Amino acid sequence: MTKRNETLWYPIRVTYSQEMKIKELMTAQEIESFIPMEYREKERNGRKMRQLVPVIHNLIFIHTCKRKIDEIKAENMYSCIRYLTNPTTNTPIIVPEKQMTDFIAVAGTPDEQIMFLGPTEVNLQKGDRVRITGGIWEGVEGTFLRIKRGLRVVIAIDGIMTVATASLHPSLVEKINDNNY
Repeated sequence: MTKRNETLWYPIRVTYSQEMKIKELMTAQEIESFIPMEYREKERNGRKMRQLVPVIHNLIFIHTCKRKIDEIKAENMYSCIRYLTNPTTNTPIIVPEKQMTDFIAVAGTPDEQIMFLGPTEVNLQKGDRVRITGGIWEGVEGTFLRIKRGLRVVIAIDGIMTVATASLHPSLVEKINDNNY
C-alpha cells in the first residue's frame, strides 16, 4: 500500500487532448511530468511539415504524490485529469521508478527509429531480460526482441504503452537475471 505523500510515477488520462496544457501546469508547479512525443508529417496549406506531437493523446505521466494529484483534480478547471486504474483492484496504476527512468531514456528521444507499440502489439513473454552496455541508452533495462528485422530493447509500461529502441548490435547488450528488475 502506498502513502498519499510518497512521490511515485502515475499515468494520468487527460480528456479533450489537453495533455500539453497539463504538462505546462506541472512545469509551473515544479512537478516532473513526461509525455512521449514523436515526429509526424502533417499537411498544412498543401505543404508537408514535420511536427512533434504526443504519441498517445490524452496521456501524461506525472511524478508526484497522490495527495498533490488529488488537490489538482479538485480544482474545477483541472477536473479533466483521471488516474489510469488497475481493472482488478480499481487502484491507480503506479509505474516503478527504474521502469519509468528507462522508458523516458528511450521514449524521450524523438528519433524516427524508435518504435512506440500498443500493449497488444508485443508479446513480452518472449525474449531475454537485458541491460544495454553502451551508447546513448547505456544502463537501460528491458526485453531483447527482434522487431521488423532489427534487434531492439523493449521497455513496457504494462497495459499502457511500449517503446522499442532503434536497432542495436548484440554486443551492446548483456543478459540480466529477472530478479534484478
